[in-house]
Amino acid sequence: MSPPLPNLETFPALRDWQRKALVRYLRKRSADFMAVATPGAGKTTFALRIAAELLCDGTIEAVTVVCPTEHLKTQWSQAAARVGIQLDSAFRNSDVHSSRDFHGAVLTYAQVGMAPAVHRRRTMTRPTMVILDEIHHAGDSRTWGDGVKQAFDEAERRLMLTGTPFRSDDNPIPFVEYERGDNGLQRSRSDSVYGYSDALRDGVVRPVIFLAYSGETRWRTSAGDELAARLGEPMTKDLIAQAWRTALDHRGDWMPQVLRAADARLSKLREHGITDAGGLVIASDQQTARAYAKLLGEITGRPAVVVLSDDDGASARIGEFAASDERWMVAVRMVSEGVDIPRLAVGVYATSASTPLYFAQAIGRFVRARRPGETATVFVPSVPHLLGLASEMEVQRDHILGAPKDPDGLDDTLLDRAQQSEDAAGELEKRFEALSATAELDQVIYDGASFGTGARTGTPEEEEYLGLPGLLTSDQIAVLLTKRQSEQLAAQKKAAASAPASEAVPAPREPVASMSAAERRVSLRRRLNALVAAHHHRTNVPHGKIHAELRRLCGGPPSAQATIEQLEERIATVQTL
Repeated sequence: MSPPLPNLETFPALRDWQRKALVRYLRKRSADFMAVATPGAGKTTFALRIAAELLCDGTIEAVTVVCPTEHLKTQWSQAAARVGIQLDSAFRNSDVHSSRDFHGAVLTYAQVGMAPAVHRRRTMTRPTMVILDEIHHAGDSRTWGDGVKQAFDEAERRLMLTGTPFRSDDNPIPFVEYERGDNGLQRSRSDSVYGYSDALRDGVVRPVIFLAYSGETRWRTSAGDELAARLGEPMTKDLIAQAWRTALDHRGDWMPQVLRAADARLSKLREHGITDAGGLVIASDQQTARAYAKLLGEITGRPAVVVLSDDDGASARIGEFAASDERWMVAVRMVSEGVDIPRLAVGVYATSASTPLYFAQAIGRFVRARRPGETATVFVPSVPHLLGLASEMEVQRDHILGAPKDPDGLDDTLLDRAQQSEDAAGELEKRFEALSATAELDQVIYDGASFGTGARTGTPEEEEYLGLPGLLTSDQIAVLLTKRQSEQLAAQKKAAASAPASEAVPAPREPVASMSAAERRVSLRRRLNALVAAHHHRTNVPHGKIHAELRRLCGGPPSAQATIEQLEERIATVQTL
């Protein structure tokens, strides 16, 4: 006997974007529909409402959901059950047919790729709607993409969902429509788009404050040479990678100092409004994750929850952490995408993965809003790739076929490597030895703008930023950060003026000549951000949109990666806006 149909009268109220997208879907009535919505916006609720509508009007008789991980299968099944749609999350390929006790099943992309014929038969047995969650995963391998296409090309309806930037490779994604633009490249087309900036304006997601930490790093190469570099300064890709890896080494001082600062921020949020706030450290590999958990235990006096994909019961531990009052979780890939832990408010991005896809997945864990005023804080290494991604949180990306590859190497191979079980004593470890690393706050990034003049860890200047109130509106955050930066600059000016004459260094007539290239870039970047902030307060245009307009007018990469000449051109341009 089939389960009863869901009751639309008792369905949760839809948000504005969900309601508009639902109307658009019902009017279109085509086989394929793709919705792009920022993490935390409510894609699951939207998809289940469409499924309920189609079940009730007889368009379909079954629902199949395909998602990236085993944990998400359980999450989807539970969400569907709450609205009266029964989905079998325990379905195995060997079962061949779905039980009549359910409206359908939840599968993983890997599961479909292994036996597409099984799911094709299931799809053709009853008129079926297929919900493809995080559809970009269908391009992870040819087997998965071909399997999805073979299994579901006869489906009555297909709903594609994604909340992150699309892939950086040229693998076409099944059932996604591509349109050729004026430049001759094919770009993915979405039927409904609800970006981070839209969700932030509507109060659907939290504003995210990024605290970027730089510092001195030292390591020894395989040839026995000792190298030193300051994280965040312009370097070659190889040097950036090695300095970055050195900073993330748990045996140095950088990670303990950043974890201590992150825990202080977590305590501040718990004291001022977000009483159950939780923290998440995203690590590169399992051995390092365990080492970070040990450091957190020493810092907080309480054990951190460690979630590793290879461990039995990983999904259960995520659920227990989400419902508990525990302070910290450390994970590698189990929480990189889709996992819903609304109380996460502090993050430490302690991984070397730097693709737009992975970064957006990770930051998406912290943006889910529960009540007005809650903010999220993410600690990141001061690396140009990451600073650029943090500055462009609001940028909407499509999947482009045939586009030139990013020279910075932001490709999916890094994501694949980050999501594998890695041995910290592997080949890369043998090539160099991390010797030491120290941390200091480099800058605060919010709404595409940079604030602060830097601060050593453990100083009152750092505490000023770690102590930002936990409950603030977006406008209040920008005003407060601008005020803190002004106070820092005023204090530095006062200290320089009151320094003894014997210690004072006469200022040269042209101060630019005394600066290194790195210092000059930092100075210009901060001046540009100050001018952008001033333009924002005059016009109320978001910082991110002003930066995007400057990039459109002047060309070049995000300001964190721009050259001195490009920064100077943008400074001249913003003064004319």
